[in-house]
Amino acid sequence: MRGSISEAKWLTVTASVSITLTLTAISISFSAYILKRKWNALNSKIDELEASLKSCLDKCASERQGRIRAQQALRNELTHSKPKSENLNLTCYPMTPIGIVHSCFSTRNGTPRQPLLVPLARACLVFNTSRVPPASLEGLAEYSHCWVLYVFHLNTDLEKLWKHPSKSGFKAKVTVPRLKGGRMGVFATRSPHRPCPIGLTVAKVEAVQENMILLSGVDLVDGTPVLDVKPYLPYCDSIQGATVPNWLMEDNLLSVASVSFSEDFTSALENCWIMTEKKSLYASPGEFQSLIKQVLSWDIRSLSQRNRPRDTLLKKENDELLGNTSEVDEQQDETTLVYKKEQNALNSNEVIYHLILEALDVSYRIDHNGNVIVEKVSTSTVLDNKPNSCNYLTWKDKLQ
Repeated sequence: MRGSISEAKWLTVTASVSITLTLTAISISFSAYILKRKWNALNSKIDELEASLKSCLDKCASERQGRIRAQQALRNELTHSKPKSENLNLTCYPMTPIGIVHSCFSTRNGTPRQPLLVPLARACLVFNTSRVPPASLEGLAEYSHCWVLYVFHLNTDLEKLWKHPSKSGFKAKVTVPRLKGGRMGVFATRSPHRPCPIGLTVAKVEAVQENMILLSGVDLVDGTPVLDVKPYLPYCDSIQGATVPNWLMEDNLLSVASVSFSEDFTSALENCWIMTEKKSLYASPGEFQSLIKQVLSWDIRSLSQRNRPRDTLLKKENDELLGNTSEVDEQQDETTLVYKKEQNALNSNEVIYHLILEALDVSYRIDHNGNVIVEKVSTSTVLDNKPNSCNYLTWKDKLQ
């Protein structure tokens, strides 16, 4: 009798445990099913948001490029037609470019923000002999440096200068890279976007020949119109005890940790050099590679590129949109960049930036530690407009 009761209890307990385990398994399966549905819904929502973000970014990029092209067309029209001075009540002075700079910087992107930061940055300043006889340059070679006054001719907002001041919308303050997005009065900066788009820079005089000057340490984009050249005088141009704001003293803000080149870069450069050397201001691929390293030793990206991560694939645009650079990054978002997805990389969205030097397209990336890795070099769609007289062979004897 007792054996039967014990056996019955055991069967009851076993059945209870079995039912409990079954219910638990069902509960777990149901929970897993619910979680899977939620996960799929979440992934679907993420895909939808990513697609929407890509569409918005593509639309913004398209609208921006359209606006810039419209600004360029308007700028060209205004610069080649006589402004309606009666509406602006302008006082005009007889100023016109006396020469053109033919530099290693094919586009604004990569052109140093200040002079002498890149010692190897060379330019050939060719004067218009109908306005400037070669005799005007006699004696300049005896100076080590000179001042160059020029025009920010590729500014995208030049049309404002032809409008009435009350309608121009000219900005009194500009964004300064060293202030990490902070704004400063335009006259406290070297912004190219000024009431009169005139630039001032100092450069090293390497040599003078007929109607040309070979300069180094330049921060001038190729094609820059020059208004005047003056010798640098240390006794009055270098002011002892001169002071600057503290925010200008943070030099490391725009420097990078290191610059390295991929294994295939040197051979790729040698292949491209066959087409470039006849017009190049540099003696060899090795010297040109040193120029690349000096340029990329500073973070040449715009403020928005450094501060705003992007994760969409943008079509590379021609660098015809790029103009002169300066201390600020105002209106420099049109800098050429291409986003490349690496399927096996830890970071699936890797930004590839492009630097155009002497019509060669140098692609590079920057890791999270500020190290620059130069990936490759190829010929660019940007034309090298330097005349044949502006090459290394012309100046070789004077540079030794």
